Amino acid sequence: MATAKFFHQLQLPHQKSLNDEAVRADKPWLESLLVKSGAILFRGFPVISPSDFNNVIEAYGFPEFPYVGGQAPRTQVVGRVYTANESPLDKDIPFHHEMAYLPDFPTKLFFFCEEEPEKGGETPIVLSHIIYEKMKQRHPDFVAQLEENGLNYIKIAGDEDNLASFTGSSWKSTYKTDDKSVAAERAAKHGTRLEWTGNTAKMITGPLPAIRFDKESNRKTWFNSLAVAYGVPTSEKRENRSTYVELGSGDPLDDDVMKDLFRILEEECVAIPWKKGDVLLVNNLTVLHSRRPLIKAPRRILASLCK
Repeated sequence: MATAKFFHQLQLPHQKSLNDEAVRADKPWLESLLVKSGAILFRGFPVISPSDFNNVIEAYGFPEFPYVGGQAPRTQVVGRVYTANESPLDKDIPFHHEMAYLPDFPTKLFFFCEEEPEKGGETPIVLSHIIYEKMKQRHPDFVAQLEENGLNYIKIAGDEDNLASFTGSSWKSTYKTDDKSVAAERAAKHGTRLEWTGNTAKMITGPLPAIRFDKESNRKTWFNSLAVAYGVPTSEKRENRSTYVELGSGDPLDDDVMKDLFRILEEECVAIPWKKGDVLLVNNLTVLHSRRPLIKAPRRILASLCK
């Protein structure tokens, strides 16, 4: 795998905690490591509870990114800690950059393993510039369309969360209100327009760039939610999906190209099994992440979004 070595693991015997003092002392080094590697796995530190995890996040000092406009069902646990995604754990979630379906998005992601899966349930990650390079090599015309036209993201949302879907948040949960006019105002601030049919909202965002240039790495990245919005291949008929995506020109996606995209993502990703107490820090600007199906329970992964 071309990206197998980018995942950096820290298990430092001389450092007993991830508290304020420890993080501040090593923060410049850790931030440079994150730029270089894309992700850092902290393993073997005494991070046991959601409160411990919240303390780690606070120690880093990154501003919190409010989850307004987000499409995943999530619940606050404590402080800046939320559930990662409340959809059924036996279903996978395709690769994506967090909230890349909106003009504004978090730049750093924290994940925490509170309950270790017995089997399955990994959070694979992959370097976004590798996917861009592979796709440009194999499908230059498609990539040229993405660079020229971007993508439109569309979601149909009712007034109640659908926990069977990984993008199943209701419009009420998405915009933190039960008032349609307030929802429309908040949506507009995030570049989304709402079309109403009764209590159902059609959310339309775009065109948004699908390819971005990362200044720190000096590379183009596959920065989008194309795979997750398209849906797992053959999982359900396209006309039955509540979330879908199209080229910014309004043209549909090529199914064969999308199937190859899923193959490339799987070929290039790294998936390290979770251990209880793991903290994973991800550079959301350069790394895509996903979720593999849980084979044997339990599993509880918590998350926090930062700017």
